[in-house]
Amino acid sequence: MFRKQLHWQFEGAIAEIIRHNFRDVPIKTLVISFTHPHKALSSREGFKEVSAVCNNFNPPQLWDFIHQNWELYLAEIIVDLKLLPSKVAILSTGVDIDHCAFKVEEYEGLNVSAFVTAGVESNAMRIGVDKAGGIEREGKFEQIGTINTILLANACLSESAMVRSLITVTEAKTLALQDMDIRSSYDPNIQATGTGTDNVIIVSGEGPDVSYCGGHCKIGELMARAVTLATKEAILKHSNTRSG
Repeated sequence: MFRKQLHWQFEGAIAEIIRHNFRDVPIKTLVISFTHPHKALSSREGFKEVSAVCNNFNPPQLWDFIHQNWELYLAEIIVDLKLLPSKVAILSTGVDIDHCAFKVEEYEGLNVSAFVTAGVESNAMRIGVDKAGGIEREGKFEQIGTINTILLANACLSESAMVRSLITVTEAKTLALQDMDIRSSYDPNIQATGTGTDNVIIVSGEGPDVSYCGGHCKIGELMARAVTLATKEAILKHSNTRSG
């Protein structure tokens, strides 16, 4: 494995991109490791106590396999990264991790960091308007493609605050798509609100106690601004690389 240390910094955390292989196919994983366990909420896995959170990039040649063997794939790469499955929250994407965007927002001791990867070319949709093209059958889905967001807060978030922050993050992501006039991949006449497989991880810190993360409180403002800016940058990074 080849590790690339990033210039991203966060209290008690180290972020790095690890280049490794899955069955001889090169993959990359963003790994954010903590000096001690943190409370996290994953839209994939629910609440967990984690020592690391990850965002994995898998290239197109693996997608057919992953469609049919999703949990096996994740289990093997977690072992390859030498992490404990019970202590890691992981997301996965077809967007190159090198296109990840990182933004920090701070105010009087509050600190929020957002890591975002975003691909909107083939899977952007206006939820509830565009018809769903995939269905879960015995735990398997038909599509891959996503906006993945990892949000770290230095505040100690209550469980209800962590759940409410999912709304804040989602609104902020949608705002970024609206500002950039991202169109539905299925109907270019309407704006997209996200992709069909977006996911979020929220990580709580050990700073001031926070019980609410909506738009009327400062931490909600910081979360929203960090996610909106990071989402816009991530879309541009990925789009510019593909067009170039």
